[in-house]
Amino acid sequence: MEVTSTEASLPVQRRPTQLPKHVGDNILPNFPVFNRLLYLAGNRTSLAINDVTYGHKATYGQLLSDVLHLRNAIFRSLDVSCKSSLLRGEKVSINLLAPGGYEFATAFLATVGLGAVLVPISTSVPLEEALYFADTCQSVAILCASRYADFGQSLAKKVHATRNPNFISMSIRPEISKPLIPHTDIVVSSDHYLDYSGPGLAIFTSGTSGPPKCAVKRRSFIDMNAKAISDWYGLQETDVVLHTLPVHHATGIGITFMPFLLAGATIEFQSSGFNAAQVWDRWRKGGLTVFSGVPTMYMRLIGHFEEVISKGPEVHSYVQAASAFRLMMCGTSALPFSLQMKWSKLLNGKRILERYGATEFSSVFSVKPEDSQNPDGSVGKVFFGLEVKLSNGDEGEILVKSPHMFTEYMYDPKATAAAFTSDGFFKTGDIARREGDYYFILGRASIDIIKSGGYKISALDIEREVLNLPYISEVMVVGAEDQEYGQRVAAAIVLRDNTPLTLEKLRLDLRERLAGYKMPTILRVVPALPKSSTGKVVKRLLKKELFPLAGHPEIQTWTFRKSKV
Repeated sequence: MEVTSTEASLPVQRRPTQLPKHVGDNILPNFPVFNRLLYLAGNRTSLAINDVTYGHKATYGQLLSDVLHLRNAIFRSLDVSCKSSLLRGEKVSINLLAPGGYEFATAFLATVGLGAVLVPISTSVPLEEALYFADTCQSVAILCASRYADFGQSLAKKVHATRNPNFISMSIRPEISKPLIPHTDIVVSSDHYLDYSGPGLAIFTSGTSGPPKCAVKRRSFIDMNAKAISDWYGLQETDVVLHTLPVHHATGIGITFMPFLLAGATIEFQSSGFNAAQVWDRWRKGGLTVFSGVPTMYMRLIGHFEEVISKGPEVHSYVQAASAFRLMMCGTSALPFSLQMKWSKLLNGKRILERYGATEFSSVFSVKPEDSQNPDGSVGKVFFGLEVKLSNGDEGEILVKSPHMFTEYMYDPKATAAAFTSDGFFKTGDIARREGDYYFILGRASIDIIKSGGYKISALDIEREVLNLPYISEVMVVGAEDQEYGQRVAAAIVLRDNTPLTLEKLRLDLRERLAGYKMPTILRVVPALPKSSTGKVVKRLLKKELFPLAGHPEIQTWTFRKSKV
C-alpha cells in the first residue's frame, strides 16, 4: 500500500531530525499495545470481540483494521489547531459515548492510536451532565455509538454555543465499515512513539464522596496495568469473558477489557442492561470461562437462583454452568461475607476473587486464584509493584504509591495537591486493617466509619451481619447525626418479602452477632436502594434522602431502656 497521507500522524517523541517521518494511514504508533495486537492479528483466528447486543463479531485482524480506519477518519475531521497539538504531543481530549461493545472497542483503540486522551462517559447521562463532562476535560470531539448519534449532535451544538465552535461529533459505525486492511500491510512506526508517561485516559470518578472529578491516567495504565492484571489472574488465550460492566468506569476498562484483549482472549459484550435471568441463561449455554461483576450483580444473581432457578427442574444444569467458570471476580465495592459464602457453597467451594482499587490508583489488594489461605472477609494481599501503608500501622487510611496511579485531576491543581501526602502517597479515604499479609476493608472514612458514643464503628461490619439474616435483601448502614451520641447507627433495609420488620426484631436477631454499641438504633425499611451507573450505593446522597435531620414518619428510632438489648 502506498503511504502518502500525513493526516494520520502521531506525536513524534524521539525521531532523528535528518530522517523523514515514518507515518501514514496504515502505520500505527510505536506503542506496546499495538505491537501486541498486530501479533495477535497475524496469529489468532478466533474472535477478539463478540458483541452479542448489537450483533458484531470481529477477529483481531478485523479489529485492528477498523481501528486504523477510525483513527484516520477522526484525525481528518479535527481542526488544524487540534492536529498541530497532537503532533506536538500536547494534551487533547476526546469523549467517547458508547456502551460496551464493538464500537466502544474500536473507538477506544483508535483514540489511543491518535495520541489523544480518551474520556469515556456514561450512556445514561443527561445532556447537561454530558456538557459538564465535556467542558471539565475541555474535549474537542465526541465519538458516538450509532444509537447515540443524535445525542452527540445535540451536545456539539451546546459546546459550539458556549466554548468551542470547532467541536465535532462523529458516529463510529460508518467509519469502521471499510475494506479490510490485511495485517501484512499494517506497520508499526520506526520513530513515531507515544509517550508512556503522557496522559492517555481520563475517567470521571463515581462521585461517592463528592462531585465527580476527572482523573487522568498515564498511557502506561492502558498497557502495563493490563499486563499486570493478566499475569495476576493467569489470563489465557482460550479465555472467554462475559463483559456486562459499564465501560466509562476504570473496572470496565482496566479489568474486563484491556487485560483480556492483550491476553488474546475473547471478550463477549452484553450491554443491554443487567438482567439476572438473562445472565444465568447465558451461563447455561456454556463457552464462558471468566465472569467479573460487582456485588450488586452477584446479589441479584444469587437472588434469582434462590427464588426461581432452585425451584425448577433444570437447577442442576445451572449449577454445573456456574461451577464451570475458571474465574469469578468482584470489585468496585465490598462483597458481603454472607454473599461470598452463598456463592462458595453453590460453586463447590470455589470463591469469588475479591479486589480493592479505585479510579485514581487501580488495583491495590487482590485475591490470587491459587491462594486457598485467604481469610474470610479479606480482599487479599498487596498487588505486586506497589507501595502501600496504613496511616496508623496495622489499621488506618490506605495510602498508596502505584505505577498505575493517576497524574492529576484534569485542570484542577488544588484538588490534585490535596489528594496526596507530603511524601507522595495518594490518600484513598478508605480505612483498612492488616492481619499478616492480608487486608480487610473497614469502609470509607467519610461515610463508613461511624463515631458513636466514643466508639469508632465500621458500617461495613454491621452490613455484613445484617445481610446474614434470611429476610434481608439489601442494607445500607450510615451514621445519622445525633446531638447526644455524635452519630447513631442507622440502617436502611430492603426486605425479601413484604413481612413487616420492626427495629426491636432486628436488634433481637442481631444480638448474637453484634456488640450492643454496634446495634442499629435507627431503621428505615425501603423498597429499593438506588445505585449509581457502576452499581454502587451512593451513601453520601442516600443518607440525606433517607435519614433527613428533620426526621421522617417511616423512620423507627430505638429508645434506650435498661430492660432492652
